Amino acid sequence: MDGTAIIIILAIAGVVSVLLFAVKGILDQLPDVFDSFRRARDAWKQLKEEQDQVAKPKETEEQPPVADDEEPPMAA
Repeated sequence: MDGTAIIIILAIAGVVSVLLFAVKGILDQLPDVFDSFRRARDAWKQLKEEQDQVAKPKETEEQPPVADDEEPPMAA
């Protein structure tokens, strides 16, 4: 009976230590996961902003007015 109790205590301690080791491994990887997520989110936002800028012409650029009585220049 005494030998069985010792084996059960050692088995429980072993399982707890393995679980702690696994949890520590997962927690050590979380900062890298968050950094990767942040980089992916920033890249997505930058891609969307670039697409919005391409889709909308710049309002500061003004086209020169074309007179109705003038013909556009001919190519040589």
